[in-house]
This record gives sequence, C-alpha cells and structure tokens, in this order.
Amino acid sequence: MKIGRLKEALSLLKTRQKSVAELYAECLSRAKHYEILNFLTTATFDDFEGQRENSEKLFKSGDHVRTLEGIPVAVKDNFCTTGVKTSCSSHMLNNFYPPYNATVVQKFIDNGAYVMGKTNMDEFAMGSGTVDSIHGPVRNPWTFNLPDVSDITEIKESDWLIAGGSSGGSAVAVATGSCYAAMGSDTGGSTRNPAAYCGIVGLKPTYGLVSRHGLIPLVNSLDVPGIMTRSAEDAAAVLNVLAGHDILDSTTLQTPHNHIELDAEPNVADLHIGIPKEYHAPGLSAEMLAQWDKVIEMFEKAGAKISSVSLPHSQYSIVCYTVLCAAEVASNMARYDGLEYGKRATEAEKSTEMLYATSRHQGLNEVVRGRILAGNYFLLRRNYDQYFMQAQRVRRLITEDFNNVYSQGIDLLLTPTTLTDAPSFGEFTSEDNMTQSQQQDVFTQPVNLAGLPAVTVPVGLSPRGLPLGLQFIGKLKAERTILNAAKWLEAQVDFPYFKWEKKS
Repeated sequence: MKIGRLKEALSLLKTRQKSVAELYAECLSRAKHYEILNFLTTATFDDFEGQRENSEKLFKSGDHVRTLEGIPVAVKDNFCTTGVKTSCSSHMLNNFYPPYNATVVQKFIDNGAYVMGKTNMDEFAMGSGTVDSIHGPVRNPWTFNLPDVSDITEIKESDWLIAGGSSGGSAVAVATGSCYAAMGSDTGGSTRNPAAYCGIVGLKPTYGLVSRHGLIPLVNSLDVPGIMTRSAEDAAAVLNVLAGHDILDSTTLQTPHNHIELDAEPNVADLHIGIPKEYHAPGLSAEMLAQWDKVIEMFEKAGAKISSVSLPHSQYSIVCYTVLCAAEVASNMARYDGLEYGKRATEAEKSTEMLYATSRHQGLNEVVRGRILAGNYFLLRRNYDQYFMQAQRVRRLITEDFNNVYSQGIDLLLTPTTLTDAPSFGEFTSEDNMTQSQQQDVFTQPVNLAGLPAVTVPVGLSPRGLPLGLQFIGKLKAERTILNAAKWLEAQVDFPYFKWEKKS
C-alpha cells in the first residue's frame, strides 16, 4: 500500500484487511507524532467513536457503504463546523462556534468521512506562509530532509521551513499522513502554494464548481475551496464528492457536475500543451527551471505537442490582484466591528466609534488591518475608477489572454507553481507580508482572476532534498484533463513523498 493514498485506504477498508479503527489509529498516531509542526488548531479526536461504530457496521454488512466511509480528513479553520471552533486563526473569531456546517464539510460527513480536526492558517487567509496565525506558525515536515538537520532540538525557529500558505496546516496534515485529504481555500494560490512546498497534490477547481457556503470569505469573486491529497486520482475522488450546485451559494454553477473518472493509464500523446513565455519570471530558481524543462521533454517524448504561448497581461496580474483583493477584504471585513460579529472590546464602550476601533485593533493583526485600509483607499469615490474599475478591466484582459490561448487548440498550460523550493522562516519573514504574497503568488493568482482550474503536482527534489512542484492550468471545467495529465506525470516521476519514519 502507498501510505497516505485515499484509494488504497478505501480498498483495504472494503476488503476488511483493515478496520476503520486501525486506519484512524494510524492517522492519530502520526498527528500526535508531528504535533511540533503545529498544523492543527482544533482536534476532534474524541468525537470519533460514534462514527467508527456506524462505519464498521456498514462495512460488515456490505450495504450502503458511502464514498468516503471511514476516511479521516481535515478542514482548514475558515470552513464553518457545527459546534467546533472556527477561528480563522484570528483573535476576532477565537470564540466562534458556528451553528452550521459549510457545504463541503457536510458533504464529507454525508459521504462517510471523519473530520479529525481544523487546520492552522494565516489569519483570515491573508498570507502565503502560514506564519501569521494566533496559534503560531506551521512548520514544514520536509525540514527534516535538510542535510544539516539531525534532531528537532537542533532546529532554530528561524531555520524551520515554511509550509506555504495560507492553507499550510492542511498541506502538512496530508504530507505527514495524518489524514487522507484536506480542505484548503484558494484565493490567489493558497492551496497550490503550500501543496507545492509540502510535496503533495493541490487542486484548485473551476470557480463555482464547489460551494463556498460556510467558507468565511476573503475575496468572494476569487475564493475557491481547494483539495489536497497525495495523488491526482484521490483529488478527483474528493472533487466528485464535493462538486455540484448548491442552493445556499448563488455563485455555484447551475450545470450538473459530470463524475470524473480518470484513465487507468492516461495517454498524453494527443495533448497540446502551452508553455507561457511570461512565466520565465525573475527569481525563478535554476532547479525549478531545470525541472520544468525536464517535464516538458517528458511530454514531448510521449508524443504531446508543445507550443510556446503568450499571456501578455499576466505581468499586470499581481497589481490587479492586489487592488481587487484589498477592496473586497475591506468590504468583507466591515462586519467585524464588535457589534455584529467577532471580538468585542468591552472596555471601550464609551462610544460606538471607540468600540469599533478598539475591537478591530485587538481582534485583527497588522496584516489584516493594512489590507482593510488599502481597500478602503481604493474604494474612495475619488479613487474608485483609477484603482478598482481599472483593476476590473485588467482582470478581463487577463481572462481574455487565457481564452485566446485555448482558442488556438491548447488543451492545458504547464508552469511552475512557485519560484523556488520552500524558504526558511528567517528568509520568508525578512520581507513584509504583502511583498511575500506578491512574490509567492506570481504563478498562481492569474488562474483565480480567470476562474480556471489548476492542479500542482510534486515532480522532484531540489539539491537540498525539498519538493518542487509544477502546475497544470486547464480550461473552464476541464478538471478531468488536467488531473489525467497530473496522473500521467506522477507515474513518470514516482515522487518520494515525505515519510514520517524519518528523523523526528
């Protein structure tokens, strides 16, 4: 069995080679073994027993076994969970216990999965390193792979590798085998970035394919629930469970989701793959470029057609994304005022204005407050057309660039996911949050602006022994195409996923 693979785990459960209790015990053991990585904000281990008994009865009888029966999963801490704290890693919501489940959480439960915990994240998902959390930073398990690391006690805090963000906790949960799938959210790359740094598969579906109901919003027009697994096939299986129209989310697609069944042995000979010349960006490491070139050659040898393509407006996408993100953040965060939602600073009740200001100062970190201030500036009447409307125009041009490329017969695009392998905390925090987000999201956020699906796949190790990931970008609702390509590539590279038996 390939440890951490959902498909193999389900097979063992269905054939009774392993019990639900045994599978869960293994995941729990790994989660506790790697507590130092700080990837869980709230564990729900104690709630397992009742669901275990029900799943065991279903497997024993062989009747009505649900799609994810008995499978432990984890959920990012910005998805609402009934009676389980959903903090968004912020003081503002540190005592928030939702009265309902997000749609994706409910679909997990309805299909037999067990939610074993909520995962750590950047506060309100504003970051790309999972270092800005009230629960502390998430640490990347691949730190143990560094050649000069032999023991946990020898690692200085600044030397730990970042897990990526903002869904770093979910990525680490999957990478360590503490669960078989995890939910992230993806606004500009927040699923794909940590998946690449932690050496797993990260899928950002087409906008509207998966419901956002119960996902505490960052940027409504960009947010997408993301899926993290250890294989493309597992990502497809989870997507089949979660996708579909939701009457509680008006942005979900009206058309039914077509069940995705990946080919047993995908054939890439008929693919026409585009290589965007603009993605040879400043800061792209030599090892990432070498892996990119190597994979391109693999596809060529397999018969795929490779063409250089241009996305001319992608050079403006970071600025466009920054303006739109800040503007929608300012709008979404207005509700956290000490009266409607969130932390209330009772010592400041002398005036409503003081209550607002003090509650928001105490409840939100500098990163969040900074984006709110920037967004309010962009939305001022005198600035609205110059910033917000101009950004919307650029967004349309970026979308048209993708459409033009696909109209030329291109089936998918192949790009790096990140500029380099995972940096250390010290390297990452040497720059401010906004600068890092702009650098980290350079290859990922254009996809969100266009609403397209994308998946990152680990393809090799850097000279330091750290994961390097490449990204497939598809047409709207072309998840099957990109996941088939990802599955084919997985078979070629046979990536050495993180093994928890290593140094600890």
